[in-house]
Amino acid sequence: MIQVEFNGKKMSVAPGTRVRELVEEGDRQNLVLCQVGAQVKELNYILSEKNDGMAIKLLNLSNAEAGRAYSASLRYIIAMAFYRIYPDVKIRFSYNISRSIACQALTENFNMSRAVDAISEEVKRIIEADLPIERVTVTIEEATEIYKKFHLDDKIEILKYRPENTVHLYKCGNYYNYLHNYMVPSTGCIHNYTITPYSPGIIIQYPRHDLETNVPEFEEEANYCKTLQRAYNWAKATGTQTVDDINRKIDRGETLEFVQMCEAYHNRQLTELGDMIEGDIENVRLIAIAGPSSSGKTTFCNRLRIELLSRGINPVTISMDDYYFEKDKLCEIQGKPLGELDLEHINCLDVGLFNKDLFDLINGEEVTLPRFNFQTDKREAGKTIRVEQNVPIIIEGIHALNEKLTKSIPKHQKFKIYIAPHAQLNIDNHSPLSVTNARLIRRIVRDMKFRNCSAANTIDMWQSVRNGEFRWIYPNQENADFVFNSSLGYELCVLKKQAMEALSAISAQAPQYLVANRLMKTLKYFRSIDDDSLVPCNSLLREFIGGSCFNV
Repeated sequence: MIQVEFNGKKMSVAPGTRVRELVEEGDRQNLVLCQVGAQVKELNYILSEKNDGMAIKLLNLSNAEAGRAYSASLRYIIAMAFYRIYPDVKIRFSYNISRSIACQALTENFNMSRAVDAISEEVKRIIEADLPIERVTVTIEEATEIYKKFHLDDKIEILKYRPENTVHLYKCGNYYNYLHNYMVPSTGCIHNYTITPYSPGIIIQYPRHDLETNVPEFEEEANYCKTLQRAYNWAKATGTQTVDDINRKIDRGETLEFVQMCEAYHNRQLTELGDMIEGDIENVRLIAIAGPSSSGKTTFCNRLRIELLSRGINPVTISMDDYYFEKDKLCEIQGKPLGELDLEHINCLDVGLFNKDLFDLINGEEVTLPRFNFQTDKREAGKTIRVEQNVPIIIEGIHALNEKLTKSIPKHQKFKIYIAPHAQLNIDNHSPLSVTNARLIRRIVRDMKFRNCSAANTIDMWQSVRNGEFRWIYPNQENADFVFNSSLGYELCVLKKQAMEALSAISAQAPQYLVANRLMKTLKYFRSIDDDSLVPCNSLLREFIGGSCFNV
């Protein structure tokens, strides 16, 4: 017998016991994964002597890793339903608007809207049957034969980049698949989801850990949807839709061409953006820029300024950081002690003074700007400026797109830009690559290189960063006049070496290992680009790897 602490209670269990067997029947429905020691495991995990003395914690949908497993398991079941009804139809999953997953048919002339009812019914049957989902380990050769049988050629292509000699697959009845994620122990664990027709395919929604395990209400996001479609069209046209597509460019010796092609896409967006601002320069007095963490905002602002300078437009930049209230004032405003302050709240900024200064500047007045001294936590007098007619003011920050911040400026005088990476990239057709993970990898490399911050510390801060994004940035992205896609198709190939070094330093017993392991599992499939001299000095990627001509 081995001794474990199961959900806070000490108990003796026999080696060979599955964690799921320790859970009472009535409690199983809401569980997804478990944590054994510091590592996430599936509920079918078999306990052995090496787990003696460990604590076992059950994870439900309020846990982020459990949420990812739930989403992957639902995709698995939908793919299984397609195989049962339409075995020759190829489908692809991708992240989409309203925190959902989109499913499109890759097979030409297949009418997804006519199939949605049959697929929904088959998914329901599979779930009601509560079929076991078993993890099996096979050789690469065996996996290749299995994938051939199920017409999963895209998964065969990714096997050649796998450093291990064996492959994990998931078996459900006579169906096999692998979605690069943990899975629930049986199909009956999936009990809350929606499948809805949404051109050109279907939209799949599921409970979100960040929404108290509720399925979010579907919201139309026209700007975001157009951006994703544009990203998809570009990836399809340039042959960069999957990790295999990208790796083959490197294997064929096309690395320089690939890098330059991605950079040209950024240049094209900047030209388009410059045309829009120049075409309305008589009205545009304020350019507001916002985006989530590690989007490349600092470099983008520099490159946008140069784009405008090339058109004879000399913008003035104002730092929103200079309008912060002192900490004592913030404690008074928020009614909280210093250690509990929400430093991302809009009321941390002197919105009244900010609006007054913008109004005066836009109307030709001379204004002495504040300068916040972060060492003394005091606001001081800064430079005095006057802005000429047809000279726009640039502001950048978490609240830049929030109308409350710039309420004194008429909407027709504001040009709002939302910047974020929006890659439509898949490991394989059933496994979309998370852009949030890509941003975290960017930040880990940057923090390690420029902020003396370990990968573990960056991972610890990430959820707080994400909470701020959901509260203050994403609700305002649909107000943007232009969405700049800051994704670079080659970036993970360049970031891989430094990111893997930082992530591998995290011990398997550390709490941050859960995230680190997930990121490393993604990075291992990418070919490395070790010669970063191929990256232009003005590239947004330089903001994270160093060597920027802007010294960001």
